[in-house]
Amino acid sequence: MSRKSKTGNIRKALFGARTVGTRVLAAAVVLGSLLGLTGCHGAKGLDAFVMPGEFDLSREYEITFWAKNDTNKTQTAIYEKAIGDFEKLYPNIKVNLRLYTDYGKIYNDVITNIATGTTPNVCITYPDHIATYLTGTNLVVPLEEIFGDENYGLGGREVKFDAPLEEEIVPQFLEECSFGGHCYAVPYMRSTEACYINKTYVEKLGYQLPDVLTWDFIWEVSEAAMAKDEEGNFLVNGQKVMIPFIYKSTDNMMIQMLKQKGAEYSSEKGEALLFHDTTKELLLEIGSHGASGAFSTFKISSYPANFLNAGQCIFAIDSTAGATWMGTEAPLSDISKDKVVAFETAVMMIPQFDREDPKMISQGPSVCIFNKKDPQEVLASWLFTQYLLTNEVQIAYAETEGYVPVTLKAQESEAYQDYLSRCGEDNGAHYKVKIQAAELLMDNVSHTFVTPVFVGSASLRDGAGQLIENTVKSVRRGQKIDDAYIEELYADVISRYRLDHLGGQMGSGETDLGKLPGTAAALLWGLAAAWALILLYVVMERIRRRKNGYKK
Repeated sequence: MSRKSKTGNIRKALFGARTVGTRVLAAAVVLGSLLGLTGCHGAKGLDAFVMPGEFDLSREYEITFWAKNDTNKTQTAIYEKAIGDFEKLYPNIKVNLRLYTDYGKIYNDVITNIATGTTPNVCITYPDHIATYLTGTNLVVPLEEIFGDENYGLGGREVKFDAPLEEEIVPQFLEECSFGGHCYAVPYMRSTEACYINKTYVEKLGYQLPDVLTWDFIWEVSEAAMAKDEEGNFLVNGQKVMIPFIYKSTDNMMIQMLKQKGAEYSSEKGEALLFHDTTKELLLEIGSHGASGAFSTFKISSYPANFLNAGQCIFAIDSTAGATWMGTEAPLSDISKDKVVAFETAVMMIPQFDREDPKMISQGPSVCIFNKKDPQEVLASWLFTQYLLTNEVQIAYAETEGYVPVTLKAQESEAYQDYLSRCGEDNGAHYKVKIQAAELLMDNVSHTFVTPVFVGSASLRDGAGQLIENTVKSVRRGQKIDDAYIEELYADVISRYRLDHLGGQMGSGETDLGKLPGTAAALLWGLAAAWALILLYVVMERIRRRKNGYKK
């Protein structure tokens, strides 16, 4: 059946229904039709995007931009200003902003909208998520050929603003957006993880911070901080509460520990390789410190920053983008001022196993463009995406938190260098901890890494973190952590995140829907099940009414 015929049937189904029951039934039929359209749209309905020779300025375009802002009003204002400034340059392009507070919600909504053929035009996301978006051919636009277009590519002669050239994007950050043989995104902001330290308490315990933190050092100091007086107060802070070491993202914790050990995590083909003896050794070590109370996680205890600022934590590991929450004078502290304890904050690289060969993860949002039938609409989306890489947008957004601009053009600009030089000048825009966190990443870009991207890599990441979460929860409940426990844990995590289904090479961008991670597949199957129940209800209701003598 042609797309036009299907659309006509949908219209008849909706507007021809006379009763509530038949309208609900029609809605179920419509869903089936839409899913039918989606199958064509995702797998066969879109041709590969081809860059138009000229952008049609006589036409009007309306594009959607999905972004994340952490409820930060300053970030929202930056997005709105960027859109306003862009629309002045291109008055024929209207950009509709939709804000989210969580990348996971963006991911879930995109998956749902793939099923209905209503994806956004431009989306802030992560490469792990993009891999799942590629559930059909040509859904996400590859960008490598667009970059070099002399008219509308990066810094193209027809572009109406001062965009960076491809070589002016930090190479490592751009490489992170390439997988499956294509570059599917441009980096937007970058961060890594940092260890925010209560230096005052470290020295009170009789230690001095080394040039490079090691895991042995952190574990030793954390255990020393567990000493109490006769009344049950911790000696180091005089309080009833002390969790010396809290890690925000345990997925990153496991991934980085394995990388530092030179142990396997995953393959380029998408295989889950982390269920081995090195992982077991790490879990046993982490579990021992979880049992003593010296270590905990965000999911178990809450935000590391809250404990750090209250003098109830010594080592808080979180993203450099979270630096504005860390420290005595943190401008975005979530606890009341009367709970804040004064201390000197140190910002350091995450702990290492080898001081001479440090390794830290590179992370942060990227921007992808979804393909549409109209190449001119896609070009309008690309122009806006490119505008997000301008110095004005990059520097303004980077200054809100501990992010780093993704272009050398912005990093080396006079405006950004002036910003860095004013470190500690105030506790707002130039908050010392925030700028130190940004400088930490810029000074160590060569030590950063990313993990392979493939369909299911997001689930594997979740599974890596779950190994630590389950281990710490178990030791707190008094469970014995031994070889048998670890083997059972491995099996549970593999089953929960469907990691036994991994192993398909990311190549053409065409993926069997059945290989989606559990969360994505559950969304689509949930939609189908819900509508099936609605249909069943309507049928049963009609039967009941007929039995009772109901007539139209």
